[in-house]
Amino acid sequence: MQTVLINREPVELYKILKFENIASSGGEAKIMIENGEVLLNGELETQKRKKIMNGDVLEIFGEQYRIVLAE
Repeated sequence: MQTVLINREPVELYKILKFENIASSGGEAKIMIENGEVLLNGELETQKRKKIMNGDVLEIFGEQYRIVLAE
C-alpha cells in the first residue's frame, strides 16, 4: 500500500488522482472515476469531487493508496 500525503483536508478525489500522477490530467481522472475504476474504502466511488479525508484508502487498478494528513 502506498501513502499519499495531503497538506489539508478535504481534498477532492479527482485532484488526488491528478497530483499523484495516477491520471495524466484532471479530465482523465474524472473519466476514470466516471467509468467505475476507483474504489474508496472498498466501495465503488463515482463522485468526481468526493471529499477525501485522512485515513481514507483508494484503490485504482489493484493498487492501494492510504491518504495521510501531513503534520
